[in-house]
Amino acid sequence: MRLIDAGALDNEGVEAFSDRLGVGSRHLARLFLKHLGASPLQVATTARLQRAKRLLDTTDLSMVEVALGSGFRSVRRFNAVFRSTYGRSPTELRQMARRSP
Repeated sequence: MRLIDAGALDNEGVEAFSDRLGVGSRHLARLFLKHLGASPLQVATTARLQRAKRLLDTTDLSMVEVALGSGFRSVRRFNAVFRSTYGRSPTELRQMARRSP
């Protein structure tokens, strides 16, 4: 999990990540589903979202800087994943967090 938190799946992709671990990508996917209940890509996306949320809450970085700094390859994908997960845009979530005491 430390490798995933450090962005290994973001930088390498599933194939290279599985090679690095010495297992096939299908076996890796089975292990992820068995032990984590999600695919490697789902786990990577969740890790990216957590990094992005932390950056939104604790910094004044622009949305582009947050998106790229959290591992998303495009702002468009960042916005789409954020909206589908949280039901709000990253900007709306940042504004809500700033209004809360």
